[in-house]
Amino acid sequence: MTLQLELNPETEAQLAAEAAQHGMAPEAYALKLIKGALPSQAYATGTGRLTVEEFHKMLAEISEGAENRPSLPTSAFSRESFYEDRL
Repeated sequence: MTLQLELNPETEAQLAAEAAQHGMAPEAYALKLIKGALPSQAYATGTGRLTVEEFHKMLAEISEGAENRPSLPTSAFSRESFYEDRL
């Protein structure tokens, strides 16, 4: 299927900037966004279960750009650190 979209200049500029940030062509990035917005096959079929391939794809998408995120010490994930204002 071929789709033709009419984008206003602001949306086109934003799409181009985001695509460049991800090292992708705007068309490929737009396709990735559309695919990401569609429900997964597991959701669409009502099984509520992902295949192993879908699970690995999901993990890869979640970790995309992780190298730019700050590294936190494990002490930041203690139970007390989550509830320190309730002690």
